[in-house]
Amino acid sequence: MQAMILKHTVDKEYFFHEGCFINELLNHLRDRELSIARVRVRPGDTTQWHSLRNTTERYLILHGRGLVEVGDLPSEVVTSGDAVFIPPGAPQRISNTGEEDLIFLALCTPRFVPASYQALE
Repeated sequence: MQAMILKHTVDKEYFFHEGCFINELLNHLRDRELSIARVRVRPGDTTQWHSLRNTTERYLILHGRGLVEVGDLPSEVVTSGDAVFIPPGAPQRISNTGEEDLIFLALCTPRFVPASYQALE
């Protein structure tokens, strides 16, 4: 793979039907091993139950406060600096329980592709 630099573009953010806003920071055919998305959940919103086939996902909470639900784990409050590990196929959702946007990075290995997304609601 060749070196590359991908510039962050704020206006690339889009609403994803799961219930959050996504900005793909890194999701490129030349790097099939990893994708990184900036995710924003508005106060009071909860993403839909979903899972990712054949994809491990990690959340790194950057800002705000939320309640994450993953697989059989009990619900857990997450705040800035917390990390969440989500194995392939595990049901998941996250709620913004704070008064500001909940912002986190979603890191997927291998990189996220729409075909891996499985809605569970």
